[in-house]
Amino acid sequence: MTNVGIGAVPMVELWRGERLESLHQGHAVICDASGAIVEAWGNPEALIYPRSSAKMIQALPLIESGAADGLTDKQIALACASHQGAAIHVDAVSKWLADMDLSEADLRCGTREPHDIEERNLLICTGDSACQIHNECSGKHTGFLMLNKHLGGGPDYIDPDHIVQRTFRQAFEDITGEESPGYGIDGCSAPNYATSITGLARAMSAFASAEETNARGKAMVKLRHAMATQPEMVAGETRACTELMRAMGGKVAIKTGAEAVFVAILPEQKLGIALKILDGGIRASEAAMTGLLARAGVLDPAHPAAQKRLGAPQKNCRGITFGETCLAPGFAQA
Repeated sequence: MTNVGIGAVPMVELWRGERLESLHQGHAVICDASGAIVEAWGNPEALIYPRSSAKMIQALPLIESGAADGLTDKQIALACASHQGAAIHVDAVSKWLADMDLSEADLRCGTREPHDIEERNLLICTGDSACQIHNECSGKHTGFLMLNKHLGGGPDYIDPDHIVQRTFRQAFEDITGEESPGYGIDGCSAPNYATSITGLARAMSAFASAEETNARGKAMVKLRHAMATQPEMVAGETRACTELMRAMGGKVAIKTGAEAVFVAILPEQKLGIALKILDGGIRASEAAMTGLLARAGVLDPAHPAAQKRLGAPQKNCRGITFGETCLAPGFAQA
């Protein structure tokens, strides 16, 4: 594994008029069911933090252990979510906590203002304050709490030495096929374990090729199905994950992560995709993933959700076309 800055290649361009204005570089890997690299751009050994793109892996012990027996697909998707803090997310997390005889105070994700405009306006109009349930990671943390009750751990489940996080690390290293060199603390306070971009793609291919032959396979199938068929729970309205999964008709699960990490699980093709944009630009990671999904034949490049991120003319506030976002030559070309 090598420094993420080594070997990055051009992946996404922004043109204004006839001139190239911005260029985003990065790494991308596609792995097959065996975990082998099918295609790669940039440095396959680049070391990254997967950030929230790894949430389905963080939820894997919850499902595999049997702790989540009885959860709905919406709840399972919520455990993998970076949600908007909209009413559908806040209400679902609140009910899930109450069903476990727990409360907002048991969460360890920290308070965030909701990204959802309607929910934010409601808080302003009612004079209420945001709480931890509004945090985009509250679904994942509620899943941690459910697993913690099952395992009998202490209240500080975000501690790297806590049984919840040790269980996750084991699962993470199992399916990436790599021993993690260490962790960083994520925005929601949980440890985020580093891996190579290939390791992350390999993990996604494991989800894509999983079959219901054992507890882990059943858990992976449940997670990918819940994400793909409940896209509004994984992110929310206007968000790339939700809009692109809807555009693919519930056949593919995708998940973004902070600092421009993006992953995809393609069950019919038994492929896993992972990418990282070097400068952390989300517009570039969304464009790059859109291009890869279209190239794989699972996303119609003419669909409005795809065009929103790649290919459509860019317009200013007066509706005047000024340029376009496109893939760099040599990256994900048909």
